[in-house]
Amino acid sequence: MSRPDRAADPVTRFLRLVTGPEPALDEGALAIAAGAEPDPEVAAESARRARATLDELAEGVTGLESLLHRLFTEAGFTGNARTYGDPRNSLLPDVLERRTGIPITLSVVAIEVGRRAGVDLEGVGMPGHFLVRVPGTQRHLDVFDRGRRLDLAGCEALFRATTGAGPDVEFGAGMLPRTSTRQILARMLENLRASYGRSKDHAGLEWVLRMRLGLRHQGPELIRELGDVLAAQARWDEAARLMESWVEGPGRGSRSGTEVLDQVRIEARRHRAHLN
Repeated sequence: MSRPDRAADPVTRFLRLVTGPEPALDEGALAIAAGAEPDPEVAAESARRARATLDELAEGVTGLESLLHRLFTEAGFTGNARTYGDPRNSLLPDVLERRTGIPITLSVVAIEVGRRAGVDLEGVGMPGHFLVRVPGTQRHLDVFDRGRRLDLAGCEALFRATTGAGPDVEFGAGMLPRTSTRQILARMLENLRASYGRSKDHAGLEWVLRMRLGLRHQGPELIRELGDVLAAQARWDEAARLMESWVEGPGRGSRSGTEVLDQVRIEARRHRAHLN
């Protein structure tokens, strides 16, 4: 009897959502969060409450200052510096319920409440620390720090503080790119990948990696990591078949070096050796 895949339904739903046109940011974030809840009914109710909370937060918001007042004074959203690596900081329903999170999920809250209220904001993928910005301006906001306003010099100071980059690393507007919804979702999944990796939560890592692979990732790194995660759950045959199917994928030889393909084949054989 084959082993049931607990994460199949949320992963499939996420992959369906991110295939085709740019997905809605709130729905993409909620689709990610569904992976962390094994009960689909509980996940659906959690998503319903999250949408309702975003709607409620947007009621009466009339502009940017009103939005910031609503989120950071009235609702009390704040950055979670104490337990930054907690995976709940990357799950939108938990962030809305607990009123705390990390820069990218708090940015999702600000962008989505703003969208509902007619206040346009965009995500800014600065290395080391995610920001939001009023489109077409240099008005940057650090929502991890209660919506603190940042000019270019302030962004640079934050960049150097969070990354440890020295004066030899140049900083300019190119470090402040607008991010697409898919890029935001990928960054959220990377944060979860790091969180679950630190705690060696193999079940969590599995659904995160499967979702991450759906965001047009072609390289071997995530495939090999997913293979290791399956093997850690004694699912060696699945791990081997996953890696073999990647090696044999269309045009793989023209996109990947022979050495990389050979390494993946060797790892597939290593996983199969556990079956003997």
